[in-house]
Order: sequence, then structure tokens, then C-alpha cells
Amino acid sequence: MSLSVECHRFREVRKDLKYTQAEFAQMLDLGQSTADIERGKTKISGKAVMLLQKLYGINPLWLFGESLEKYKAQNSVMPKTLVLDREGQENIMLVSAKAAAGYPLNLGDQQWFDQQPLFNMPLPMFRGGSYRGFEIEGDSMEPGFHAGDWVFGRAIDSLMDVQNQSVYVVVLHDSVLIKRVIKEVNGQRISLHSDNRRYPPFMVSTADVQELWKVVTKLEGEDASLFSSPVSGNIGQTNTVKENTDIQSIEHRLRELEARMNRT
Repeated sequence: MSLSVECHRFREVRKDLKYTQAEFAQMLDLGQSTADIERGKTKISGKAVMLLQKLYGINPLWLFGESLEKYKAQNSVMPKTLVLDREGQENIMLVSAKAAAGYPLNLGDQQWFDQQPLFNMPLPMFRGGSYRGFEIEGDSMEPGFHAGDWVFGRAIDSLMDVQNQSVYVVVLHDSVLIKRVIKEVNGQRISLHSDNRRYPPFMVSTADVQELWKVVTKLEGEDASLFSSPVSGNIGQTNTVKENTDIQSIEHRLRELEARMNRT
């Protein structure tokens, strides 16, 4: 059986840092040894990924084969904070329109992130990367996106990965925007465009971009109403029966969406 990219790269990081399997496991809080991870028998925990990023600047997207950049660049737009469940696996965080106001100000605050609504999404479309959900506010992206819709974005690690005219969640120092992005030739600025022509495009410096999430899918109308009162807490930890039911409804809707996408 061939090993996954993350198994090979996890082992590469350990050997580069000159740790034994036991030493590396202790440092990353992974039990007695990293042998099972390197053999593909155990998944790398989200906590271990977060520690590799924090302590050694390892790019999580590189670790899982989603980037060629091994180390987090100084101007990286990759996620500043990961959100994990009790088993150390990464969850999807939901950022409501209300929470979006505080999101840019708390990017490095793990405690603030842990207090936000989180859930796990065991679907193929949400594998191989970090994902986050954002609620749309306002009418600047109509007719394709409406207030109250939710978009799910996949993190990218570099502005070089931006695909012109695609829709991104753009996290600046003071705001969270959902726009079509166009890179300028000189690489110093990006142009943000609304779908609603009443809103003119505008430029922002790349130095002001903290995170970028490429929109991969959305929930609208009745589906989006599932998030009208977002669940809170990690699955299996503090959720009430109603909250767990909401999570199951969300997962069911997204499974249906994935099935429709696969048929097209």
C-alpha cells in the first residue's frame, strides 16, 4: 500500500529536525511514537499540525500536499489559527456576519476561536485542506450571493495561488469581505470586485491581506437557514440534542450538494 503525501512529509519534517520518533511524538503530544503516523496507520492530529506551524513554521497546506511551499512565508495568507476537536482533528469554523466584525482582530487568539461555532464535515469535498464557513452580509455580491447565504472557503497559503476572477473571502486588518479577486501585474496590490455593478471595484495592498479563502461551495435559502442560530461547541462536547440535530441537517444538506455536483 502506498503511503499518503502527509505520511512522507511528516517523516521528512521529523528527520530534518533530527528527532527520533519517540522525541517527535513527545514534542507533538502524540503518545509514545510517531511510527504509526509514518506508516499510514494513524492520522496526523490537528494539534500536531498546529504545533508544527507554530514552532517550526511548517505550512499545513504543504504537509497535506496542497502547496509547494514547505515553510510559511512572511507574507503568507494561510490561516493564523486552527480549530480542533477533542481528538485534535481540525473542525470547520462558522463565522457569522456578527462574528465577522471581531474575526480580523482575534486571528491569533486561540481562546476566541475555540468559543466560535465549530463542526466536523466528513465529506470528500472538505478533505485535503483547511475550510471555514462565512455568512454573507449585504447585497454587493448579488445576484449570485445574497445576504444570509453561507459560503465555504478553502484556505490558500499564498497570493500567488489566486485565480483571477474567482470568489474569495478576503480577510483584511479591519474587515472580512467576499469578492472576486484580480491580481495586479506588479504583485503589490489586488483588485476586489463586486458582482453587483452598483459597487465599484477597489484596490488593496497585498500587505493588508491577512487570510484568503477560496469559495468552493455555498448554502442559500432554506439550506442557509440551518445556520440562522449557529451551533456552538465541538461535536460530542457541549452540543445539545437540538444542536446535534442541526449539525446532522447541515451534513445531510452538504452531502446532497456534493452528490449534485458530482452528477454535473
